[in-house]
Amino acid sequence: MKLQLSRCMAWCVLVMVGTASLSACVPLVVGGSAAGAVLVAVDRRTSGMQLEDGRIEQKFAAAVHEHLPEAGRLSATSYNRVVLLTGEVRSSSDKAKAEELARALENTRTVVNELEVVSMVSALGQRSKDAFITSKVKASLIDAQDLQANTIKVVTEQQVVYLMGLVTPRESKRAAEIARGVNDVRKVVRVFEEISEDELARYQAREQQE
Repeated sequence: MKLQLSRCMAWCVLVMVGTASLSACVPLVVGGSAAGAVLVAVDRRTSGMQLEDGRIEQKFAAAVHEHLPEAGRLSATSYNRVVLLTGEVRSSSDKAKAEELARALENTRTVVNELEVVSMVSALGQRSKDAFITSKVKASLIDAQDLQANTIKVVTEQQVVYLMGLVTPRESKRAAEIARGVNDVRKVVRVFEEISEDELARYQAREQQE
């Protein structure tokens, strides 16, 4: 059964800093990864969509190699054709150009541009720390009994954790709370596509059939 998501989706980018309260949802209009991963097993995207997301990431990498070879360290993470840009670039013009390249890719729906403009690209040690934070967040999500953790993609950049996936508002809030509680996490950004509880039930029914 094909799900009619368009009637019920709510696009949100929610930023949590420290112990601050979660903000309200706002429309996503603009914006892989240095340290990103999809937790294995069930994925609420179709297999075709997963392949398409992979193609988008590959095409962006090729476009950066061609048009921004000296811009810095940047990458794209695509989930359900929503493209998250993370990394570091050396100028505001490079940041804008990277977003332009991502938006020009076939089948991209929207771009969340979280690139940082820096004078010097961070050292390997920082990227290793980000990778470790990603692994800890993933483990914490798996430990939670009230989440289907393998539907959430985790990306970490400069100790900022980005969460992507098709989730309900309840799951979105819970996942962000868990990520915020992991040591060394500086901030949590939710780049979730929200679905209703009814849609979640249909996803789960489809998973059982498969």
